[in-house]
Amino acid sequence: MDIPKYNGNIHPDEWIHDIQKYNYMWGKNYGGFLNTAISLVDPTIKLPDEIRDIEELRNALKENITFTIFKNTNKKKLQSLKYIPESRGGDTSKFISNFLKLCYNAEINDIEEQKNYLYKSLPMNNYFSSEFYIKTKNVNSVNELIKEFEEITVAESNLIKDESIVALKHIATGKYLSSTEILHYTTGSNFQLIFAGNPVPDSNSLWKIKFGKELATYASTSIKLQHVKSKNKFLGTYSGYKSPSSNHTEVSCNSTSHISNSFYHEYWNENWKFNDSKLENHQGYLKSNDIINLGIKSYGNNKVEFLRSHDIQFTIGNDTFQEVVCHNVRLGGNDEWCIELIKQYVWTIDVLTD
Repeated sequence: MDIPKYNGNIHPDEWIHDIQKYNYMWGKNYGGFLNTAISLVDPTIKLPDEIRDIEELRNALKENITFTIFKNTNKKKLQSLKYIPESRGGDTSKFISNFLKLCYNAEINDIEEQKNYLYKSLPMNNYFSSEFYIKTKNVNSVNELIKEFEEITVAESNLIKDESIVALKHIATGKYLSSTEILHYTTGSNFQLIFAGNPVPDSNSLWKIKFGKELATYASTSIKLQHVKSKNKFLGTYSGYKSPSSNHTEVSCNSTSHISNSFYHEYWNENWKFNDSKLENHQGYLKSNDIINLGIKSYGNNKVEFLRSHDIQFTIGNDTFQEVVCHNVRLGGNDEWCIELIKQYVWTIDVLTD
């Protein structure tokens, strides 16, 4: 049986708790247990000549210089501790366990000091900074602190980040915004077809979202949607062309390089704005399962038009498709889209955002 020794590299309270498990070996002979405990202390750690009980032993160990060094070492570990989100290969459970153990070893019990160490461990971006401050401002216990931290990290895993893969589900019909390279409109621009496809995401309904910074904020971010399967083609509109059935503005998928090298460039737009479909002045970051409206400016008249689908269909050859258009009439249920995160892009740990 290997009874743990004390060499200054464990908190005295933890060590005493551990050796008390072996107290049964001495039965009622308390003196035998105390003497054995004293003998387990490394001889380089000088103890008082007379120690009458375990509490005196505990106090003697805490007053020794080795415990001061032990606490300071754990404080330095706390200062260098860095939280890595699970999207970057981290483990939140292990991180919290390590954080709490370091606080215990360093005898940091003040909640504000614990907040400060936890805050400094976070990645340097606006999301963590603002969310941590808001959610922990009134926290006054370590359990509350860890609970709020966990909620922040769960929400972070659902944020739509630049270069992530997303899908857009049309709320009213349950079908996903789709395109395919092999099909083009037979009217209007003859560009690559956009339609509301299957009720489950597939390879035709995956889009890489781009906005040039780590996170997209409501009311201030312009986004682009690049069709994954078509690689270099983006969702957009070309002013002047009408949709095949309802005579609204046609929505298509096209290559930026092709557009920029042609006379189409002046009238093509692939920069979309998004807003919450229910709250006009909604603030915060775009995240998975948000219900949004997508708007785009029509070159020529400079009016904002909104992405819409409906039950109206059109045919190409023998195939029938649910139409997707842009319009500038009153917003309604047909203009609502649920953005779903398929794969979150992993930004490097040292990325700083404005």
